[in-house]
Amino acid sequence: MSSQSELFSDPAPKGPALVATKIQALRAQLNRWAHEYYVQDAPSVPDAEYDRVFQQLQALEGAYPDLVTHDSPTQRVIGAVMGGLASVRHAVPMLSIQTETDTEASGAQAFDARVRRELGLDPSAAPVEYVAEPKFDGLAMSLRYEGGRLVQAATRGDGEVGEDVTHNIRTIRQIPLTLPAAVPPVLEVRGEVYMRRADFEALNERQRERGEKTFVNPRNAAAGAVRQLDSGITAQRPLSFFAYGLGEVTPADQGGPDFGTHYALLLQLKEWGFPVAPQVRIAQGAPELVAFHQSLGAQRDALPYDIDGVVYKVNSLALQRQMGFKTREPRWAVAHKYPAQEMLTVCEGIDVQVGRTGKLTPVARLAPVFVGGVTVTNATLHNLFETRKKGVRVGDTVIVRRAGDVIPEVVGRVGSATDGAGRPLPRRPYVANFRMPAACPICGSAVVRERGEMNHRCSGGLFCPAQRKQAVLHFAQRRALDIEGLGEKLVDQLIDGNVVHSLADLYRLDLAQLAGLERMAEKSAQNLLDALEKSKRTTLARFLFGLGIRHVGEATAKDLARHFGSLNAILDAGVEQLLQVSDVGPVVAESIHTFCAQPHNREVVQQLRACGLTWEEGAPTEPAAQPLAGKTVVLTGTLPTLGRDEAKDLLEAAGAKVAGSVSKKTHYVVAGAEAGSKLEKARELGIPVLDEDGMRALLRGEI
Repeated sequence: MSSQSELFSDPAPKGPALVATKIQALRAQLNRWAHEYYVQDAPSVPDAEYDRVFQQLQALEGAYPDLVTHDSPTQRVIGAVMGGLASVRHAVPMLSIQTETDTEASGAQAFDARVRRELGLDPSAAPVEYVAEPKFDGLAMSLRYEGGRLVQAATRGDGEVGEDVTHNIRTIRQIPLTLPAAVPPVLEVRGEVYMRRADFEALNERQRERGEKTFVNPRNAAAGAVRQLDSGITAQRPLSFFAYGLGEVTPADQGGPDFGTHYALLLQLKEWGFPVAPQVRIAQGAPELVAFHQSLGAQRDALPYDIDGVVYKVNSLALQRQMGFKTREPRWAVAHKYPAQEMLTVCEGIDVQVGRTGKLTPVARLAPVFVGGVTVTNATLHNLFETRKKGVRVGDTVIVRRAGDVIPEVVGRVGSATDGAGRPLPRRPYVANFRMPAACPICGSAVVRERGEMNHRCSGGLFCPAQRKQAVLHFAQRRALDIEGLGEKLVDQLIDGNVVHSLADLYRLDLAQLAGLERMAEKSAQNLLDALEKSKRTTLARFLFGLGIRHVGEATAKDLARHFGSLNAILDAGVEQLLQVSDVGPVVAESIHTFCAQPHNREVVQQLRACGLTWEEGAPTEPAAQPLAGKTVVLTGTLPTLGRDEAKDLLEAAGAKVAGSVSKKTHYVVAGAEAGSKLEKARELGIPVLDEDGMRALLRGEI
């Protein structure tokens, strides 16, 4: 694989002159990456790549101590103060923690062995007591309280000098602005500002809707929010905080705390009102460190926030003082990493996949890379616009991310690569910028993108093999053709076994074919055949809905059937004619027209008719005056005599739009037994709430 990970692949060059050149190049690269990470909040390489190159520099400097300089990244905390924010000199330096990149149990065992050596413990001595904590992927923060009031918040910066971000930190609701009277006169609380995954996804969705830059990961989104000059922007980006230590504190003889252990310190922080990670544990010796690392690793993907490892600290503060520090790190603590969730590799091609709903997704073909615990060869690029925004082209070195069971994605491309001496590497020849195909790569139907949509879609919904399962399941559902017994597992067998190629094939099934399928006895097979026969007699509205035309729900299908009266009239209608249907706007009209214009789709419709599907047709009808036309109603809870679908039908027949969520645009909420959050929101917004009798009165025009 040719990637930026090869730039520093030789950790031991021959000869002092070459070693000095190598060290200088490594330092320059680490400083560039650190500037991108800490100052610009826009890292160009994964953490794992930074850690690997940092360790190479450590190894070279360890072998050649005469070449170590005070400004080497190994001798200080990496960071810088951002222009535009005031500087803050830390009374107690904010030092970083040594990183253990051995992600196996041996990483914890090696730390415990080092601690025991430092303390001069005999092998038979009792286990060392530690505190084990999650290692958050956020932004280190120091909160200074004087007289119990928050007076200053500062970033780590370079460890000695950070940035004053007090105006932004005040927007984080988890951080108390005042503390109990019993706190020391001066108290600096150290912790991590982070963004929860759900908040991060919601933020990126808002950014996409506005056509603005999306964030690479929650850590960068949090860092960018904290370092805004305008606190109004920060307030719009929901941040959270966990406390994990102290900086400057008034000495014990002046009212300050006198803790014996780090764990007691954390308990006190919690009592003062600071959030402390619920996973914090006391661990006795290496075996319990290993158990914590493995246990939290198993929970990692289910946590609501990102962690990239765990932190072990000697619990006794007296032992911490005894062990002390080396140049930039405490000897009594270590950060034990998990396998990297982001790695570098090369984009060797870009293919297009067609999903069950017809969405076309560009997918990068990658040189195999081990990330997130598995070897990844493909990663999503989401859509055409994300691909172009990230600037990814064939031949690029890219960052690929995989967390848990999430589909691997290309986060972005790496900038110009250089070799160990800082010289630019030759670039692979690029292919042309990626473009979406005009025709579906699976079925050849036209590819369309609706106005305002980011995604391209195949328009051959009834014909496209990639969409068969989704098309059959939608067609068979209760609100469409209502084919009882045709569930997902059976559909999988029928399509994967090449028994059903289109909707019409359902009506050509025989008893022998069905009875031969897995978990299908003769009686079950006959029941399905009976259900298929029964479904042939339907309504035009149900048939239209069952076709799965994008944006055509039950209400729109009823409006189309009522307006045109016959299927042929709908199939032959132009956009202008479709726009005359109640509640059909330009996007819906275009979608219907595109679907009906595809020869493949018309052929499937004709085949279904030939199989005996029938419904009543008539002349177009003028829409009658409807008492609830223009009204939006939300149903919640269980009604005494009406099922949800029955109530919905009654409301829609009266012209109402039945929505799934409550908003300021909702006119009524109909609530039954065990109504939940929708009822609460209706009360908050002052929206009228009706029971079943009230709904019937509304339908009669009595309300």
